[in-house]
Amino acid sequence: MTSIFHRSPGASLPTAIGGQGVWLEASNGRRYLDASGGAAVSALGHGHPRVIEAIREQASKMAFAHTAFFTNEPSEQLAEFLANRAPINAPRVMFCSGGSEATEAALKLARAYHVARGEPSRSVFISRNQSYHGATIGALSVSGNPGRRAPYLDILAPCRFIDPCYAYRHQYADETPEAYGRRAADKLEAEILAAGPENVAAFIAEPVVGATLGAVTAAPGYFQRISEICRTYGVLFIADEVMCGMGRTGSLFAVEQENVRPDIITMAKGLGGGYQPIGAVLASGEVYDAIVSGPGYFEHGHTYIGHATACAAALAVQRTIEEESLLEHILELHPVLVDLLHQALGPTGMIGEIRGRGLLIGVELVRDTATKTPFPPEMKLAAAIKKAAMAQDLIVYPNSGCVDGRSGDHILIAPPYIAERSDLEQVASRLARAISTVLAEVA
Repeated sequence: MTSIFHRSPGASLPTAIGGQGVWLEASNGRRYLDASGGAAVSALGHGHPRVIEAIREQASKMAFAHTAFFTNEPSEQLAEFLANRAPINAPRVMFCSGGSEATEAALKLARAYHVARGEPSRSVFISRNQSYHGATIGALSVSGNPGRRAPYLDILAPCRFIDPCYAYRHQYADETPEAYGRRAADKLEAEILAAGPENVAAFIAEPVVGATLGAVTAAPGYFQRISEICRTYGVLFIADEVMCGMGRTGSLFAVEQENVRPDIITMAKGLGGGYQPIGAVLASGEVYDAIVSGPGYFEHGHTYIGHATACAAALAVQRTIEEESLLEHILELHPVLVDLLHQALGPTGMIGEIRGRGLLIGVELVRDTATKTPFPPEMKLAAAIKKAAMAQDLIVYPNSGCVDGRSGDHILIAPPYIAERSDLEQVASRLARAISTVLAEVA
């Protein structure tokens, strides 16, 4: 019996009691290989001594002081660290407690920017189908995931959606990757024109789509064209890096690899690596200056903005990533992990595509590889694979709905940055056994 309102009511969950490196320990005596970092959270794995010491030291001095009255050293230092490395013009940093809060702040910032500049008609947001930007009402409103949206449609804010840049499903057979990227991006321009450019506030997208599509990267030139369209029509570009940012793809900011400079970047998971709840929003100097010098002001805040202990932990995480050259390590491990997955999973005959960047890898499962036909959603294949993987003492992050919001199954793999080849070999072999078990049951 439990008094917790679990995110999956009725589920029987093991109790985690410890963790070290890429492993989590449970009270049932089993050790689980954390191949997804939870939900791409655990950048440094578990039990990292440097981060633990940073938390202990800061908490012994001062855990919290409300930011309506004080600033604090860890938040100032972390903000400077991020601002000095961000692919954004003269950024200012706002901290929060997680990804959904970061999205909420980004949406409100975009709206406040346009109002401050005398364009109050700009209230329309454009997002992409099969996207997910958070669980709160504003964040869910700009999330193009039909299943997550369905129970709350009547209370969600209006949002317009375009197709994702998803080459495996949407690129024509006779189309080059560059031509497809241009065609996919031009749908944003069409949507802006349909809404009326004077009404559109911002476009939000993940540089690498995480949970809902399974590590889908954009076609070459896609985000450069997106950035061009946004500039042409005065629309802000919000890069959601909650899952794909903070080193996960092999660069500190995922959008760096697209050679564009967004107006706003959101981040969370890898920022603190799970050691403390923390998220952040980076706004360009242009956005910041317009708001603070405009006729109004940005009325926004949460109790734990800039929490000193959370910022101290995140700063220790980020310094460790940089000083231990873990971004380079991620880039070295990427082809290793992809190759291991192809070798282990290929014999199942059900692998449609293995994709991703850095240590954010997706495996899309299909019933027929020639036609790319997905498994029927009634099979709940992703959930079955999650259960079978846990039986192999493996944690992965399966999801459904990548094709159209209902059908299509994929597995997201996002191990800690400290993983080694031997860990990835176990990930591949255990996942292959889990998939084979499930396929044997449904055959």
